[in-house]
Amino acid sequence: MPSAPEILEPNWAGLRVVLIGATAGMSKRDVRKLLAARGAELSDDLAAGVGLVVVGEQDLPPPDLPERIEQAAGDSTALRIITETQFYELLGLDETRRQLHRLYTPAMLAELLAVPTAAVRRWHRKGLIRAAREVRKLPYFDFREVQTARRLAQLLAGGASPQEIERQLSGLRKLLPFVERPLEQLSVIVEGSELLLRQGDGLLEPGGQYRLDFEPAESPNTTPTTVEPLPDLADGLSPPRSAMTLREAAARCEDVGELAEAADLYRAALATSGPNAETNFLLADVLYRLGDLGGARERYFAAVELDEDYVEARANLGCLLAEERRFDLAIASFEGALRFHDDYADVHYHLARALDAVGRRGDAERHWRAFLDLAPDSPWADGAQRRLSEATNKFAD
Repeated sequence: MPSAPEILEPNWAGLRVVLIGATAGMSKRDVRKLLAARGAELSDDLAAGVGLVVVGEQDLPPPDLPERIEQAAGDSTALRIITETQFYELLGLDETRRQLHRLYTPAMLAELLAVPTAAVRRWHRKGLIRAAREVRKLPYFDFREVQTARRLAQLLAGGASPQEIERQLSGLRKLLPFVERPLEQLSVIVEGSELLLRQGDGLLEPGGQYRLDFEPAESPNTTPTTVEPLPDLADGLSPPRSAMTLREAAARCEDVGELAEAADLYRAALATSGPNAETNFLLADVLYRLGDLGGARERYFAAVELDEDYVEARANLGCLLAEERRFDLAIASFEGALRFHDDYADVHYHLARALDAVGRRGDAERHWRAFLDLAPDSPWADGAQRRLSEATNKFAD
C-alpha cells in the first residue's frame, strides 16, 4: 500500500482528497471548504485519480481499508495516506490538531458531560472507556474516549441504568463477537435509553431485532431498576466473598442510589482484604455523597497513608478540606499532589482557589496560569480566566 515516509505539503491545486471514516476535528463540510480555498477537491469516492487519503480519527478505520486503497491506487505511487492529525498539520490548523490530543481527567470529563465523577470512574473500571495514559493512578482520557463517554451519558440521561447499559453492550458483543468495543468501533446511535446499531437503512437492537430507521422507539422502560442480590453480611452460613465481589456489589448499589448499603459493602471489602488504598478512596467518595464529611476525610487520609502517590485521593482530600474552610490543610494536600504530579491541572485550579481564599493572590495567580496552560479548554477554564483577569485588573489599579 503506497504511502509517503514524510508528511510533506502536497500541491493542493487540482488535488482530489478522500476522507475515510468519521473525522473528530471538524465536519466534512468544513473540510470541503478548506480544500476548495486551496484549489483542491473533496471526493466522495475512493477511485482512480485520488491523490490523498485522510483517515478520520473519531472511529476505527474500516477493516477493508487497505484493500480499498490498493484497488484505488493501482500501480500509482502518487497516492498518499495520512491521518486526520497529519492532515490538519499540513493545513496549518495547529489548534484543531491540538484539540484531537486534548486529555481529560475524570473530574473534567464528568463536568463536561454533567455526570457524577463516580460514573466516569465506573466506566473506566468496567473498560467502557480507556485511559490514553495514567499518571500516579490518575487516568487521562482523549477525544475518542470523550465521544464514547458522551454516548454513555446520553443513555444515562435517557433513563438507562448503568446495569442496563452494560446489558445492551453485552448484547451487541454477542451479535458481533469480533467487536470488542461497540461504542467506539460501530456506527451506533442513542435513542432515549436504547442503544441501536445502524445497519443499512435500518437499526438493529442489542437483542437482534431489526427496526426500520423511521419506526419510533417504544416508550422507555420505566420499571424501577432492581439490583442483583447483595451479600448477606450477617449470614455466617454464606460462603466467604472476595473483596472484589464486595466492591462490585457496592458499585451496583451506588448505581441505584443505595449509598448507605454501598458504604457497608466497601467496609466489608476492607474487613475481608485488609487495608487497601483504592477501597478507602471509593468508600470516601460514598461517604462524601452521604454528607458524612468527617468519615470521608478520614478515608481519604487513609488512602493517602496507604499509597502516598495516590494523587486523586490527595486532590479529593484537598477539595473536602477547602469545603470545610480548613484552607491551610487543603493547600498542603494540593501541594502534596503536585509534588507527585506537577501537571495535574485540576489541582492547580483548586489550589488557586484555596490560595485566593487566604489572600495569597500572587501564589494563586501562578496556579491560575498553570491551570490554563495545562487545560485551556477545560470546562473550568472560563472561570479561571475571569479570576485571573480580575486579579490582573486589581494589580493594575
